[in-house]
Amino acid sequence: MRKPLRRVTRGAAVLGVAALALTACGPDTSGGGDATDDPTGTDLEGVEPADEITFWTNHPGGSADVENELIAEFTEETGIAVNVVTSGANYEETSTRFQTAQGSAEVDVVVLSDATWFPNYLNDALTPVDDLLEAAEVDTSGYVEALYEDYLYEDSHYGVPYARSTPLFYYNVDHYEEAGIEAPPETWDEVAEVSRQLMEAGVADTAFAFPPQDQYPAWWMANIVWGYGGSWSEEWDFSPVASAETVEALEFAQGAVGDWASVASGDPADNFSSGAASQIVQSTGSLGGILETASFEVGTAFLPGGPAAEGETPTGGAGLMIASDSTPERQLAAAMFMGHMTSPESTAKFSAATGYVPVHTEADMSEVYAERPQFETAVEQLSRARVQDFARVFVPGGDLLLSQTLQRILTSDVDVAEEMGTVQTELESLYESDLASEVEG
Repeated sequence: MRKPLRRVTRGAAVLGVAALALTACGPDTSGGGDATDDPTGTDLEGVEPADEITFWTNHPGGSADVENELIAEFTEETGIAVNVVTSGANYEETSTRFQTAQGSAEVDVVVLSDATWFPNYLNDALTPVDDLLEAAEVDTSGYVEALYEDYLYEDSHYGVPYARSTPLFYYNVDHYEEAGIEAPPETWDEVAEVSRQLMEAGVADTAFAFPPQDQYPAWWMANIVWGYGGSWSEEWDFSPVASAETVEALEFAQGAVGDWASVASGDPADNFSSGAASQIVQSTGSLGGILETASFEVGTAFLPGGPAAEGETPTGGAGLMIASDSTPERQLAAAMFMGHMTSPESTAKFSAATGYVPVHTEADMSEVYAERPQFETAVEQLSRARVQDFARVFVPGGDLLLSQTLQRILTSDVDVAEEMGTVQTELESLYESDLASEVEG
């Protein structure tokens, strides 16, 4: 029976000021010890890494140039060539193509998002990476814990963190000064308080902009729900989505709209950058674009907390996975490649070029901080990172269901308790029809 291991929900991340050497200097091919016995049946004893692998990527965050730079370094270091395939324009396209390519296309390493890797796991398309990484001498202890634990299921990891992001609280410093606000809020009650000050000062059309349905509101709004002691689910138990705590959190959000908040018609970052909204919560990956377009000083802060918890931040983004169809030789080379792409030096370069957070705690981001001090907030906030709830990232259609419901709650006078009761029933139905036989059987 497939029973999910309780996944770690918080990870500590204190980034050092000095980058370490590459983690994947070469594989252990001695064949000694139990660590070479892959739980999928792959026998690594005596296996030498292949001299060529294929990497499927959608170049997240416009990362093609920096990916090519890192790949060239890997090939120079190891002699292993990497064939790069642009596998889609986004994570969904890459996942769909990867699922349909099983047994008919050559792929060793693939980029999959927080919401697309699990269906591929259920299709037996991914191999556990723990023993492969150990054989490739990749030290995983330096990964930001919550980011690495995103890929933990049934006592095995199925990927490593790569293009990762979290939500971040953005505020207009000029508006704060005009309204006499000295510091950003630390709780959602304080958000309401300063927002009313902003509205009274008349500095913007709205003090805070919530995201619309197509901007994934269920992602960062988990922060509000967690702050009140609720959640979208507790592993495969969906009753928390309709709990009193979750309902209270969403009633708070519903009451904010029309008082001190609004729902954006598109990307809230546009409302914020134009000065139409004084505050938003948006991905750390939006920081570069916001800084380029905003004509005011941009402030950043940790996500606010609630009455039950300080501001926990949902993880997001994509990781690197190894295809189960790949040969042992190519899987070993793939593990070496993954270690290189996520080493302290590599993740620092990737982060600086894309705006994604560094996935390794030893990454040296001092040059980035000097140029963009706001980014340091995003990295320090990783200490509050929390793995997302199963209902959003593991249930097919779960995120869409939650997002549609949040849109109704934020834009109309619906009964929140009734809405979330319906969500619980529908999540349970989705689980029974699409997952129960795989997870329990």
